[in-house]
Amino acid sequence: MSWNFLVHRLSQTVLTLLGLSIIVFSLARISGDPVSLMVSQEATAEDIARIRHTLGLDEPLLLQYGRFILRAVQGDFGESITWHAPAMQLILERFPATLILATSSMAFAIALALPVGVLSAVHRDTWLDNGGKLLGLVGQSMPTFWIGILLIMILSLHWPIFPTSGYGTVAHVVLPAVTLGGFVAASIMRVTRSSMLDVLDSDYVRTARSKGLSERRVIWGHALRNAAIPILTITALQAATILRGAVVTETVFAWPGVGKIAVDAVYSRDFPLVQGAVLFMGVVFTGVNFLVDIVYAFLDPRISYSRG
Repeated sequence: MSWNFLVHRLSQTVLTLLGLSIIVFSLARISGDPVSLMVSQEATAEDIARIRHTLGLDEPLLLQYGRFILRAVQGDFGESITWHAPAMQLILERFPATLILATSSMAFAIALALPVGVLSAVHRDTWLDNGGKLLGLVGQSMPTFWIGILLIMILSLHWPIFPTSGYGTVAHVVLPAVTLGGFVAASIMRVTRSSMLDVLDSDYVRTARSKGLSERRVIWGHALRNAAIPILTITALQAATILRGAVVTETVFAWPGVGKIAVDAVYSRDFPLVQGAVLFMGVVFTGVNFLVDIVYAFLDPRISYSRG
C-alpha cells in the first residue's frame, strides 16, 4: 500500500468533512432565528439584541463559521440552546445508544443476507432463489418507518411480545434492529447473490470440485472468500444507510440516540446541537469509509496502486 494512496484518501476525507461543515452551518442559519424561541413575547428589542450578541449571531457569517470550525476541531460545538449543556457532551451521552442500534442492525442484516444470498446463487432459478429475490425486493421497496410501524402494530400491539419503544434491555433493541437491518439486508443479499454467481462459474471452483472437496467447503470456503470484495464493498456502503436510517428508526421507536436528539434539535432550532450531531456522525461515517478503503488496499493491492 503506497503513501500516495493514504494521502489521497485522507485529503478526500478532510475535504468531505469541510464541505459538510459548510452545508450544515449554512442550513442551520437559514432555518430560522433561534432567539425567537428563547425569549418571551414581552421581550424588548434590546433583550433580543443582547441575546444575539451573547450567542455571536450578530457577527458576520464568515467570522461565525471560522469560530465554529476552530472550536469543532477541538471537539467544542458550543452549548445547546435547549438543554443548556455542551452539545458534545449530549452527543457523546447519546452515541452509545446509536452504536448499539447500528451494530445490532448490521449484525442482523449480515446474518440474514449472507446465507440467503449464497443459497439463492447455489440454487439458482429454484423456489429458494425466487423466495430470496422476493425477500430482497420487499426489503428495499418498503421504507423503514413503515416497516417499524407494522412491526409495532403486529408484535407490540396485536401480540405484545416486544415493547413499542424505549431503551435498556435486549427486548427493546429487537424491533428497531430488525426494522433498520431488514432494509440494509436487501442490498447485501442482492450483491451476495450476484457475486456468488460470477464466482461459481470460475475455473478454480470447478477445480476444487474435481479434487473431491465437499460442496459445503467449495461454497463457503472457496467461492464465498473470492466473492468477498463486492460483498465487503456493499456492506461498508450500507453504513451510510444505517446512519441515515437511524434518524427515522430512533424517532419511530423513541430510541434515545444521536438521531433522535438531532431531530429534536431541528424542531427547536438548536443549531449548535444540530451542527454538532451532523458533523459528529459525518466524522464517524467518513472514518469508517477510510478504514474500509485501507482494508481494500490490503485485500487487493491493485486498488492502492491504481488510486495512488
